Amino acid sequence: MAWVYILRNPVTDRYYVGSTVNLERRLRQHRSGNTRTSLILGTKELVYKEEYVTVEEARAREKKIKSYKSRVYIKKLINGPVAQR
Repeated sequence: MAWVYILRNPVTDRYYVGSTVNLERRLRQHRSGNTRTSLILGTKELVYKEEYVTVEEARAREKKIKSYKSRVYIKKLINGPVAQR
């Protein structure tokens, strides 16, 4: 199994999108400051994850999410579909 995940810094509202084959290990690395980007951005709160069969699928999805370059898209992805009233 492989994962795409999104981390957030609740103070600055900045996001980090990544992929991995071992989500728990990768989260430990982010939270302990062993990743340069998370250390700089302070993105340690897991707010979203998707599971894939292969790492290639996960990396393709990560690339797709990053291609949007939109905080609005990421927030919609995290919050899911809004119910119709």
